[in-house]
Amino acid sequence: MTYKEIVSNREIAAFLEKGNANLGTLGFTDHSKAHCFMVAHQAGKILEKFGYTKHDVELAKIAGYMHDIGNAINRNHHAEYGALLANDLLRTKDMPLLDRITVVSAIGNHDESTGIPEDGISAALIIADKTDVRRSRVTKKDTSSFDIHDRVNYAVTDSKLKIEKDKLTIALNIQVDEKICSMYDYFEIFFDRMVLCRKAAEALGTTFKLTANGRKIL
Repeated sequence: MTYKEIVSNREIAAFLEKGNANLGTLGFTDHSKAHCFMVAHQAGKILEKFGYTKHDVELAKIAGYMHDIGNAINRNHHAEYGALLANDLLRTKDMPLLDRITVVSAIGNHDESTGIPEDGISAALIIADKTDVRRSRVTKKDTSSFDIHDRVNYAVTDSKLKIEKDKLTIALNIQVDEKICSMYDYFEIFFDRMVLCRKAAEALGTTFKLTANGRKIL
């Protein structure tokens, strides 16, 4: 089962679309296939940069694309629900057992409330997911209705994930409009996520760094 086949699968796409619709009703930022594609791409890129096999890169991209599928069931414990749902879906796609377990484990461990980076694939997924902060993730049009999650994402005018194998670092560099969102607000939302990114980087044998408006934060 390849990443290309996963992306073209209508059943998987339907679960992702329903999950994003559910979160939209609850007022969350974008968790559509655009987010899933970005996470898949970045997770694969991270492993490529650090010399992982093409097979591992493929599994990371599959896990990245499917990681939020559990939102179709419930936002609470969506990582665990997503792992169980992905296991059922992938079992019918003739994915080898060990590959399926690897993908399911990565999905089940991507949330900062309960997850831990258990291997390179889960670590790459965590970093790719938690560093996807950008203005275009805000779906609300009326700024007066923004909650803190909306403000934080809307305030990020530029975001780049820099992977440097020679320096053994993964660095998130963001520009934040502090007229929209204070750095305190940013860390209220993202602190636990950044701590998990640091643990994920350690699992990859590297260091995670965060720079905001030119200032080193982490």
